[in-house]
Amino acid sequence: MNEIFAGSVLREGNAYIVAVGDRVNRAANVPLSLGFSDALRSARVLAGDTIRTGDTVSVTVFENVPEGLLTSADTPGARLTELQVDDQGYIYVPFAGRVRASGQSPEALRSAIARQLDQQTPDPQVYVSRTAGDGATVSVIGRVGAQGVYPIARPNLRLTAMIASAGGISVPSETAVVTVARGGITDRVWLNDLFAHPELDIAMRGGDRISVDADNRRFTVLGATGSQALITFDQPTITAIEALAQVGGLDATRADPTGVFVFRDEPAEIARNVLGQQGLVGDQRITYVLDLTAPNGMFLARDFEIRDGDTLYVTEASAVTWNRQIAALSGSLSLTGSAVRAYNDVTTP
Repeated sequence: MNEIFAGSVLREGNAYIVAVGDRVNRAANVPLSLGFSDALRSARVLAGDTIRTGDTVSVTVFENVPEGLLTSADTPGARLTELQVDDQGYIYVPFAGRVRASGQSPEALRSAIARQLDQQTPDPQVYVSRTAGDGATVSVIGRVGAQGVYPIARPNLRLTAMIASAGGISVPSETAVVTVARGGITDRVWLNDLFAHPELDIAMRGGDRISVDADNRRFTVLGATGSQALITFDQPTITAIEALAQVGGLDATRADPTGVFVFRDEPAEIARNVLGQQGLVGDQRITYVLDLTAPNGMFLARDFEIRDGDTLYVTEASAVTWNRQIAALSGSLSLTGSAVRAYNDVTTP
């Protein structure tokens, strides 16, 4: 423990030693905050039948004359399939020319085609159906049931519905992180927050990229504990008590409950609040000290949140260190005594 305190900026080291109290807990407990920016949240839900650039449509035309522009007595209905909306948002229909399709519903496109054909054939009957194309799709990757490219349609206009379309998630919901990339914007959110905060269930846009991953934050536990391990977060927040519980708690025969340390590189804005020094610049090395024997020590440890990259270290009791030194010294003396006796046996006639 003395070696740790020797690393303080008050001595020859470059780390701040901070005893954890209520004020420090309030200043240091800044949980990982995930959410979507206004740019993603403000997008309105697209109409499920809106035609977009890259979509394909099918057009069927019925004419009221025996021999029409597109039909005949033998084929009363002319079906034009796989008409793709071009980069300018148009499709080409024979005798109607280029017709604006992007941004239209199938019904609006039907009316537009009928109006343009009506100038050459009386009262044409037009039917339009839409198939989603490259311009109205979302890619879903990561820890989902079925990665792929999915069209934006009525059943999956929002984020949760799109994830469901991809077969749902294949990781525990408590640690699932959803990333959405749209243009130059990339934001993340906890999956469970999508249900707790419906406003985060954003509307989908063509070209969106969704990735579902497990939380990859980790921390290390060392010293006089039940085991020593590198642990991955299994929930959004983990406290010091919960972290110790995951490795079997303190070693009852070795641990010093007054010497539980958390080593962390704190961002400057948090370090200023923790240390009360507004002039700090850049990340600061801070060693937080938890004394579990203090009257409220267990409560403070229960409230102190572990963060990504933390190292939690439990020191050994001074008696254990002393006993180890005595044992080492006794062993050395025994070896020395044995050597002396062996030498005397050899040299004695």
